Amino acid sequence: MSKISCGIALCIPLIFTIGCTSNSSTTTGSSGTSSSPSTSENSAQGAIPIGIGVAQTSNVALLGQEEVAGAKLAEQYFNEKGGINGTPIKLIFQDTGGDEAGAINAFQALISKDKVVGIVGPTLSQQAFSADPIADRAKVPVIGPSNTAKGIPQIGEFVARVSAPVSIVAPNAVKAALKINPKIKKVAVFFAQNDAFSKSETEIFQQTVKDQKLDLVTVQKFQTTDTDFQTQATAAINLKPDLAIISGLAADGGNLVRQLRELGYKGTIIGGNGLNTSNVLPVCKALCDGVLIAQAYNPEYPSALNQSFRKAYQAQSKKEPPQFSAQTFAGVQVFVEALKVLDRQSKVSKKPLAELRVALNQQLLKGKYDTPLGEISFTPEGEVVQKDFYVAQIKMDADGVNGKFTFLK
Repeated sequence: MSKISCGIALCIPLIFTIGCTSNSSTTTGSSGTSSSPSTSENSAQGAIPIGIGVAQTSNVALLGQEEVAGAKLAEQYFNEKGGINGTPIKLIFQDTGGDEAGAINAFQALISKDKVVGIVGPTLSQQAFSADPIADRAKVPVIGPSNTAKGIPQIGEFVARVSAPVSIVAPNAVKAALKINPKIKKVAVFFAQNDAFSKSETEIFQQTVKDQKLDLVTVQKFQTTDTDFQTQATAAINLKPDLAIISGLAADGGNLVRQLRELGYKGTIIGGNGLNTSNVLPVCKALCDGVLIAQAYNPEYPSALNQSFRKAYQAQSKKEPPQFSAQTFAGVQVFVEALKVLDRQSKVSKKPLAELRVALNQQLLKGKYDTPLGEISFTPEGEVVQKDFYVAQIKMDADGVNGKFTFLK
């Protein structure tokens, strides 16, 4: 993922331009938020730059890599469909890494150096709370592809998300577990205390446990960087829970699943949205089997666009597309379709960049979009409005290496 993405400035003063940047670098940009255009050399004529600021390195890369894949498929798909009424888009990638500083640097580079019209990113809600205000102050529209914590759209008027809030998605997994096993009574909860999303998600899970009249026997904390969970797992197992709920990321969450099973835990396990990736399978392998995860995306959703996306992803990756890829595709799609509307009114390539960014933000909030996630729209505040949600269960193959998400009826 180190391909170079380049664009060109149009030869008109004060008109938006397209920068040239390495797809895989996390560039420390200027702290300024000026959107005055600059001319880049050795660029491709006329492409409209959209920024992708997600985690390509760090312990968060298992999620960010799926977002990169979804973004690149969107770039290919929409350019093959004519781009912005004949003008191609060009995605400019900046690596946020796994922390707030990386996200801030990536957003600053995309805004001030790469001159993008809008940004899809970052990967984590924790990063969004730090980086999104920078874009909001610069009046650059941001679409969160995987930011589901409480309070994301409220960061500012230029912040929206295509990732449904955890308060809507997470309770479905608990209800599904109770449907499978109505005898569940005692629940153990685990969460990553250094991650804003995990802290937000566990609050929803814990409230759902109480709403379902279940007994919350323990709450165990860990760090997303942890690899040894024996203390937390043993403490929970000693209380004989029927259900364990984990809010973390793929690497730490997968290791916690594995260690719970290795220590003899036989009950049901629910993974939060951070485990909602096939990249968790190599972490817990055969011991991933049976884990329940609520979903905002179903590869079998019957729309023509989703089936095109699914086919393209399968051809590239030899597996079903995951939710994070679908959501990032949808984020790019929202920008493309909003830009097409603006372009029909007045050529976007003729607009000053600052003016275009503001108009783009206003337009994207007005639209309805038939995405791989289904039909979505936005509230005036930038919250996604989505109809359909699902629950999947991990089913591992006999080899204990390969597996898939099987959607429950």
